[in-house]
Amino acid sequence: MTDLHYKTLLEAASAIQSRKISPVELTRTVLDRIAALDPSLHAYATVTPERALAQAEVAEAEIAAGRYRGPLHGVPIAVKDLCNTAGIVTTSGMTIHANHVPKFDATVVQRLANAGAILLGKLQLTEGAFVSHHPSVTPPRNPWNADYYAGASSSGSGVATAAGLCFGSLGSDTGGSIRFPCSANGITGLKPTWGRVSRYGVFPLAASLDHIGPMTRSAADAGAILSAIAGLDRNDPTTLAMPVPDYLAEIEARIGGVRIGVDVAYNEEGAIRRSSRRCAKPAAFWKSWEPRSNR
Repeated sequence: MTDLHYKTLLEAASAIQSRKISPVELTRTVLDRIAALDPSLHAYATVTPERALAQAEVAEAEIAAGRYRGPLHGVPIAVKDLCNTAGIVTTSGMTIHANHVPKFDATVVQRLANAGAILLGKLQLTEGAFVSHHPSVTPPRNPWNADYYAGASSSGSGVATAAGLCFGSLGSDTGGSIRFPCSANGITGLKPTWGRVSRYGVFPLAASLDHIGPMTRSAADAGAILSAIAGLDRNDPTTLAMPVPDYLAEIEARIGGVRIGVDVAYNEEGAIRRSSRRCAKPAAFWKSWEPRSNR
């Protein structure tokens, strides 16, 4: 399969389900790409190749035995390094947490595991998910142009997903940290309704404003991840006691008649335009582009 790393999550899932590729082969392909490109892109804070391959072998055996869990089963993903991962360093972008190894998974990490996803590692973020990276951390680089803005707090998630270093990722958004890197790197992101996704086990920036959501290469991929991580969590009393819909069921439905309102004055008056924060090419270009570091 050509350009395997740039397939959407659902395309990869379809290839796994039809036995065109195995979870182990897919995981090795992405790990090789991480090893080749991430030294210049700096998207990952931690890569977990042994764990990823072990999970891939389990997924492969389960699928071969007819125990297919759904579209995330056997697909390599990564999560922002403020989500607790049992036995894996979780720094939240802070040097004071360089040796912090949680004893439990964040709810979103556990739910991804329950869906059969393969965890490649943890993605870089700004210090404490706030404004800037710690001076000792090399910020993630926009894969389309190193001079372009890579986004704020969830920049590692944006860069990794755009550059084909995972098939989807988790980011967090308090003031734009899913939306900014998705726009800058040319991918699709979703800031869910507050309370739709549990924040248990996730480092808080502002508890009443934090959201955890998917960062992917298509809207359908975002729906697949959201279906897996959304829902009531007894460990997070702010989660919504509402059923989780099948976000993929109506992905092809028409939206005729829907009206979208934009307050032009609110969006433009007083806004600061900085040429240094130019964004990347639109998402439609990622299939035909290679990150500069690979040229």
